[in-house]
Amino acid sequence: MPHGPAILVFDSGLGGLTVLREIVSARPDAAYTYVADDAFFPYGQHTEDEIIARVVPLIGDLIATHKPDLAVIACNTASTLVMAHLRQAYGIPFVGTVPAIKPACAASRTKRVSVLGTRGTVRREYTRTLIRDFAGDCQTTLVGSEHLAALAEAALRGEAVSDAAIAAEIAPCFVGDDAATRTDTVVLACTHYPLLLGQIQRLAPWPVDWIDPAPAIARRVVDLAGPKAADISPAPARMIFTSGKASSELNGALKPFFGAAALTPA
Repeated sequence: MPHGPAILVFDSGLGGLTVLREIVSARPDAAYTYVADDAFFPYGQHTEDEIIARVVPLIGDLIATHKPDLAVIACNTASTLVMAHLRQAYGIPFVGTVPAIKPACAASRTKRVSVLGTRGTVRREYTRTLIRDFAGDCQTTLVGSEHLAALAEAALRGEAVSDAAIAAEIAPCFVGDDAATRTDTVVLACTHYPLLLGQIQRLAPWPVDWIDPAPAIARRVVDLAGPKAADISPAPARMIFTSGKASSELNGALKPFFGAAALTPA
């Protein structure tokens, strides 16, 4: 059977699987290669220049090896730095991941929004520009989490992640005492965080809307790749760790993110 487009999904680790899941749901016929740059994880510990110097040539190598029709940078930290470089260097379409500040502020009723991301993402001028451009009528709180991405990776590997650890990371997002004026919307500005969403929601001091950019990314991929053609079966998918470790030890945890596609060693 023929297959759909070849799509490369790239992240610093396993958080981009939350984006992959949405894309697979929209284009189950595509041939997917997921790359986790675990050899350089977490990106928040590196400087902007180091991330650019790492990611731009690495993506070039991946394009040369896997010949994708388009690539998704499923990482806020990387996307806020490298998208212009990638589009200038390589001739395929790229879809990035940026904090969903515009839709969050449009949806907020109290006009108090928090942006929960890595320390690197919330420091970026790109993020602050989004706030200036789209959050003019909102009070926006930037929350740089030090440990939440690593906690999400641990949870996916089946390790116990304590409620106290997660509660400490999300607590600064919740501002205000009056229900009419307190935080009612939180932007998940790291693709790792939806891996913990059930636990995060349970530990929140009050209910809020959690804005996950993955559905919007999937819609953009469909715009670029086109709708699923009839009578095309899912292609085998590849999972690659830049550290060289095998994905077989995580196959049970990884499989749901790849839909009906068979997950094959890369």
